[in-house]
Parts: sequence; structure tokens; C-alpha cells
Amino acid sequence: MQALIALVAGLVFGVGLLLSGMANPAKVAGFLDLAGSWDPSLALVMGGAIAVALPAFTLAKKRSRAWAGCALTLPTANRIDAPLVLGSLAFGAGWGLAGYCPGPALVSLGMGSAPAGVFVLAMLAGMGAHAWLTRSRA
Repeated sequence: MQALIALVAGLVFGVGLLLSGMANPAKVAGFLDLAGSWDPSLALVMGGAIAVALPAFTLAKKRSRAWAGCALTLPTANRIDAPLVLGSLAFGAGWGLAGYCPGPALVSLGMGSAPAGVFVLAMLAGMGAHAWLTRSRA
């Protein structure tokens, strides 16, 4: 049952990314181009996502189990530290340069986009480098 719920949630998320234009790097570039012909439509998409997520997380904080029955654990970290700031900068730079963030890149890859494939490979390499660096420090 959990796999079916995950599949449906992933499909809804992917369709939402396609319908909103988040999987289109040109649309993302238009949103990030504040000095040019700015396209504010993705701000509405993000605002809508926050409007849906806020009550859902408020409800989730009061629960110990997910609706599917598995344990529900939410992040507890609330410190702003160097890894968070550096990770945010890397995410923002990648999003600005490529026009993709991880979810839309995977959706675009599923649609056969070669640039998304390059982005996903670079993302996986970065994730591997992070895992290797943090493992070697520990």
C-alpha cells in the first residue's frame, strides 16, 4: 500500500511540475530574470505550494504515524550553519545556471530531455562527492 501511495504522490507531483512550467528551463530563466522580462508565474506556483504544505505540516506535527501506517518523523534541525548556507548557494547556482532543480530535472529526464540528463548526472556526481566528503570526515 505504501508503494502505491508513493507512486500516486510522485505522479501527482510530476504532473504538477509539468503543468506549472517548473520542468521548463526557459520558464525558470524567465522567473529568475529580474532585470529583463520577468515572468512572475512561478512565484504563484511556489506560493500555492506553500499554501498547501503549511496546513499539511501543521497537521503532521501533531501525528506520530502517517496515514499509510508507517512512522512519521519530521526534521528537527533548526540551526543555520555553514553546510546549510553552502548547500543553498550550490542549489541556487545550479538552478540559475541550468534552469532545473532535482524534481523537475527527473521529470524532464523522463520526457527524454538530454540537457536534463546532463543535469541529473552532475547532480548525482555532486551527491556522491558530498557523501564521500562527509564519510571521510566522520
